[in-house]
Amino acid sequence: MTDRLTLAVVTAGLSEDSTTTRLGEAIAKAASGVVEHAGQHVEIKVIALRDLAHGLTDMMITHVASPAVQDAIDTVLTADGLVAASPTYKASYSGLFKQFFDVIDESALENLPTVVAATGGSPRHSLVLDTALRPLLSYLKALVLPLGIYAASEDWGRQDLQRRIDRVGAPLAAVMLAGSAGGASGSLDNDAARPGLRREVKDEFSNVPDFASLLASVGS
Repeated sequence: MTDRLTLAVVTAGLSEDSTTTRLGEAIAKAASGVVEHAGQHVEIKVIALRDLAHGLTDMMITHVASPAVQDAIDTVLTADGLVAASPTYKASYSGLFKQFFDVIDESALENLPTVVAATGGSPRHSLVLDTALRPLLSYLKALVLPLGIYAASEDWGRQDLQRRIDRVGAPLAAVMLAGSAGGASGSLDNDAARPGLRREVKDEFSNVPDFASLLASVGS
């Protein structure tokens, strides 16, 4: 097993204490509790998209990521698990949520264990998990787990919500542990067991020639 697993939480909540962020963090804590009980250590990294809104818009226009946006992308690309949470707007995920995943390559999340979560004012929007979030993450080739969670305003304060959170977190932990143990068992190569582990963080300027060399070649 690896010394530490990383669980990323991408939340599109717009307020500092949004229910979306609280839901995403609660799922991560439930999953990490199971992993820790199995003897593994988990680091939870929360990516609050509200803090990256300007940077994401700039990147959509310039195709250049700010350090903060690049750090968020790198965190997701190298994570062992993902919780993707969005508030519900017009029966779908928020534009900010979509914007973040728009700047990620379509195969970059391959086989990444993922739980989808959403919040909304009415339980009538609960199908947003299957009509919007799940198709988006599946298109990016993430390993979207069957159980997701939708929390309406009336769910907060109910004991049943924590039960549902625990029920979602447990399988996420199990898949993360299986991926970690499979790579260390010797019977399966990590790359073969989880092709997603070959995800690469792209450096947009890795092939830019040295400017001094260009000037020298012109002079010669």
